[in-house]
Formats: sequence, C-alpha cells, structure tokens
Amino acid sequence: MARFEHTVTVAALDRHWFEEAAGAVVDLFEGSREQGGAILLPDGRPIHGLRLLKGRHLQPGARYGEAPEEDGKPGAPGAPVASGPAGAPVVQEAIALREWRPSRTVEVESLMAEESLSVRVGVRLREPRTPRALEVSLDGHNPKGGSLYRFSGRARADLHAWWAALDRPSSAPPAARAPVVGRAVHRLAKARLTVTPRPADDGSWQVSVVLSVRGRWLLRPVAAVALVFARKPVERGFREGVDSAAEEWAEMLAELPSLHGEALRAQIADELTAP
Repeated sequence: MARFEHTVTVAALDRHWFEEAAGAVVDLFEGSREQGGAILLPDGRPIHGLRLLKGRHLQPGARYGEAPEEDGKPGAPGAPVASGPAGAPVVQEAIALREWRPSRTVEVESLMAEESLSVRVGVRLREPRTPRALEVSLDGHNPKGGSLYRFSGRARADLHAWWAALDRPSSAPPAARAPVVGRAVHRLAKARLTVTPRPADDGSWQVSVVLSVRGRWLLRPVAAVALVFARKPVERGFREGVDSAAEEWAEMLAELPSLHGEALRAQIADELTAP
C-alpha cells in the first residue's frame, strides 16, 4: 500500500453564512413553480439552463435538463443529443430528482452518456436547510469495454463533524476520525481519501489530505513494484492536485457575496437566473 499526505492552509468559510446561504437556496427552489417546462422562482424569473423534461416539478422521478442546441438554436425539450461541430455528439446531462424533503433529505441523480463513457452520479444532502451531511456516489463504464473500463466511488462529508473539528483549540490534536472520507474502486486498484481540518492560530484552516492506494487481488505485488518506480511522480501529482484545489477554494471564497438576510437571498436569485 502507498500512502501520501499533504497539508494546506486555506481561508475559513463562515459557518453561519454557509448555512444561511444553503437555506436560502432551498427556500427559493421550494417556492419555485413550473410553467411550460421553465422553472420559475417565486418572483417569476426563470432559472437559467434548467427545464422540466419529465414528471412533476419537485416530485420524485422528475427529470430536469436543458434543451439541446443545434446551430445556435434551442432544440426540443427532452431531446437527448444534438450535433456539435463536425457532427460530433453533444451529450445533454439529465438530472433526476429522487427525493425532495427540504427538512430531511434532498437527493438527485445525474446521468451523462456518450459513445465511449457512461457516468452516473448521485448526490444526497441531509438536512439541507442547515446541511448535516453530503453523500456522493459515482459509477462509470465504457459501454463497449469490459471490467477494466468500470470504476466506482463513494464519498461522505459529515459537516457537523467538520465544524466540530474546527471548534477545537488550535493546540489540540486533529480529530480522531476524518469528517470527509472517499473511496474509489477499480478492478486493478482501490483508493481511500480522507480530509481533516484543524483551526490555525490566525483563524484560517489547516486541511490535511491523505491518499492511500493499493492493488487488488493478484495484482497487489505488481502494484507494489510499480509504485516503487512511480512513487515520486504520483506524490508530486497528488501534492499539485491538493495545492490546486486550495487555490480554487480561495478563488471561490473571493467571489462569494458578503451579504445576509434578504440581500443574500436576492443575490442568489440573481445568480440562478443570470445567463
């Protein structure tokens, strides 16, 4: 088994702002309605890029997407594929609503399919108005390939445990259990990723990311030998990936509005309806 670890320092996200923003988004969708396929916010403005393709709005089984475009013109709602440049297929991602109970659970599933790749992603958010946990599942395969072209992954972020880890004194040891855990499985190998935060003295977060990789079945010895030669480039790629994620986090925080109450709700509505 190979183990890689890297720690980065990132700016902190205000918990109260995050939960207020999450509640505003849920309330806007809860108050929305469908008209002619368009999804209208409570003020009557349509959400950009989101249409009801099948079923009833906010009911389990409802399917959402965006009408495909061809030569710059909107296609028919529900059409799965349009032709892109030189006849290349442009795949439209379909989003299915599995559960809508804003006080308990919201669950959606998306499916993207093209000739060489089919990927299904499931997302479940528990207690959405003040998010408690986020669960993500991923399954993919090449429709024309065998088992070597199949992969899957599962991840869970315990948000209450995340905030609890950051409420500890900066001098305290890291939380015993990582609030974020992800696992990926392929026929040749499997991997486990954990993310653990701790507060820094200046109010920022120190986030430790640990990746463990091992071969599967009879390929374990082969994978062990391969990692002897590939360890340095893999470790370098892992560190660069974590550093890049930290930079993207900083960019995202810089773009978040420092608003509250109705001003925050109005800003989120503007973002949802902007082209």
